[in-house]
Amino acid sequence: MSFNAARPNLIAAPAILWLVLFMVIPCALVLVYAFFERGMWGGIEFVFTLENFKRVADPLYAKIFLTSARIALTATLIAILIAYPAAYAISRAPRRSQPILLFFAVLPFWSNYLIRTYAWIVLLNREGLVNNVLSTLGYTGEPLSMLYTEGAVITGLVYNYLPFVILAIYSTLSRLNPELMEASRDLGAGPIRTFFRVTLPLTMPGVAAGGVFVFVLSIGNFVTPALLGGGRFQMIGNLVYDQFLTANDWPFGAALGMVLIAVMVILLLLQARATSHASGERAGVQADA
Repeated sequence: MSFNAARPNLIAAPAILWLVLFMVIPCALVLVYAFFERGMWGGIEFVFTLENFKRVADPLYAKIFLTSARIALTATLIAILIAYPAAYAISRAPRRSQPILLFFAVLPFWSNYLIRTYAWIVLLNREGLVNNVLSTLGYTGEPLSMLYTEGAVITGLVYNYLPFVILAIYSTLSRLNPELMEASRDLGAGPIRTFFRVTLPLTMPGVAAGGVFVFVLSIGNFVTPALLGGGRFQMIGNLVYDQFLTANDWPFGAALGMVLIAVMVILLLLQARATSHASGERAGVQADA
């Protein structure tokens, strides 16, 4: 094999090595731990068992999974509804203004995740900024209890992951052929019909990619439910965290983690397949146009 032929493999080698060392091997260890028993005083006893996966199917833990999925799905839908108009507006702005608008969209990423989450505690607590503003505007009732609620958790998830959705949708909108919209208008379709019949279907890969990002990151999140939910809303990420660091039941925590990873991998594969299919259809539409 010549050097030129091997060059792509050599360039990719550091990234592949990084993924193997810090993702593949740790996940493999977690998978192995899931098939052993918990020691009497914590830790692991290397006795093969399937009991950990049977416990995952317990109605108590199944309910936590469903609650986590519902919260993650709600956050995903809200993020998409907010991100699409924002991404659409950025893509229709003058070309030289788009980098500036994208900069403001991703600006929250310049601060630490914990700091951004603590900021919502300052905003939502009973003595926080929101209640102070309401009091200034004339509200005389009891301060609103917005913190440590499911709504606070969803708000935190949407805020922290919204830039992912904006970038994913913007990337598809910016590559959209404007001649397709012009052809739709020439054929008599109005702006609304053009959007729903042309623009939205062709940008669904970006919507799907952004939605999967938010859902996958939200369903396994444990920081936001702990801080903004106050421990009142147990999500699967918190349950895994507690098994490893509080209950010292590493095998059961590993089984929960592997189920969560399996769900994430399935969603990512479905999203990749849908994106590939939609890209093929878009190429056909553009070729016909």
